Amino acid sequence: MNKIVISALSLAMISLLPAQAPPAAAGRGGRGGGRGAPAQLAYEVHPDRTVTFKLRAPQATNVSVSGDFVQMVPPMVKGEDGTWSVTVGPLRPAIYYYVFNVDGVRALDPANPLSTTNDRTDGQSMFEVKGDKPAPYDYQAVPHGEVRINYYQSKKFDAPQMVWVYTPPGYDSSTQKYPALYLLHGAGDTEAGWVVVGRANLILDNLIAEGKAKPMIVVMPYGRPSRSAGIEASALPPGPQAAPGGSMFPNDVVEDVIPFAEKQYRISAKADDRAIAGLSMGGNQTLEIGLTHLDLFHYIGAFSPVIGGGAEDLFKSTFADPAAANKKLKLFHIYIGKEDTLFQSNVTFDALLTTHQIKHSFIQTEEWHVWRNWRDYLADFAPQIFR
Repeated sequence: MNKIVISALSLAMISLLPAQAPPAAAGRGGRGGGRGAPAQLAYEVHPDRTVTFKLRAPQATNVSVSGDFVQMVPPMVKGEDGTWSVTVGPLRPAIYYYVFNVDGVRALDPANPLSTTNDRTDGQSMFEVKGDKPAPYDYQAVPHGEVRINYYQSKKFDAPQMVWVYTPPGYDSSTQKYPALYLLHGAGDTEAGWVVVGRANLILDNLIAEGKAKPMIVVMPYGRPSRSAGIEASALPPGPQAAPGGSMFPNDVVEDVIPFAEKQYRISAKADDRAIAGLSMGGNQTLEIGLTHLDLFHYIGAFSPVIGGGAEDLFKSTFADPAAANKKLKLFHIYIGKEDTLFQSNVTFDALLTTHQIKHSFIQTEEWHVWRNWRDYLADFAPQIFR
């Protein structure tokens, strides 16, 4: 199968590049004009962790900024020089999204190269509020693994698929078999999301270097029932679909991804060495796959999962023999932010699991349906698996 290998260090450095001004146009008469003045980022993070957004748009009549940093952003105010500004925060140390709206036109920060686009969401610029010490997802001077891109033909969906795979430091020079975490993306992402936005590779690098997590392979497949968005952009599948009973459509993890990954990489085939986790839509798929395949997965992590109706019927076989299920489950965590719109459905599902005596942990955190929570969840979950 075709394979592309991306240095995890290179990925990290790309994601951390500061904004650079574009080269200045050549001067008139054929003379080189040199570089112009540095482009100014449209945000500034202050020492007190407040953030000021500024965008010069003298002809605009209405400019606003939005993102995942607060749920309600105060209006931007236009200054005498035509610069619109607003200050928010203080914000907790994390990575955030932002985007401007200029007279009804969506606009990214023109000076910020750090942005993301996904298969069914518009692009957004990104910024980071630094803490007093490195975050779990920050680049640090530790041994780094690699992120590899593979292609395979999904028999289940009769479509070519892409899968991103993290291999830990030392993988190529060793002969051992590794445990594997199958990590699933959300409805607005692709198989690249957990690396490009979630920085899962850096999180694992840092945890492994500190001895907090066991070296593991992380398999990140595309979670939709058609070809990966990265293979043929003109053939994007529709948005999230609910199957009878309220669960999301199943993906091809069991039928195609596991056999492919275990053939391509030195992955242990033991259920004690296999974990599954995912966020939002991927959290729903994690529950559906994990709880109905306890012979395959002994570790389950659902991050802000979408919980549909019909869970009683969907997990009927698991609920029928809780003693057998609990014997197989080594770890089962559900994480959710208290302000997440999915919070109440998760509370209801937690109660259902408790009623059926399925051992699990229901971990309630702050804030809502945001990437900063999912990075934290992975950093908490990964050290606890394969122990």
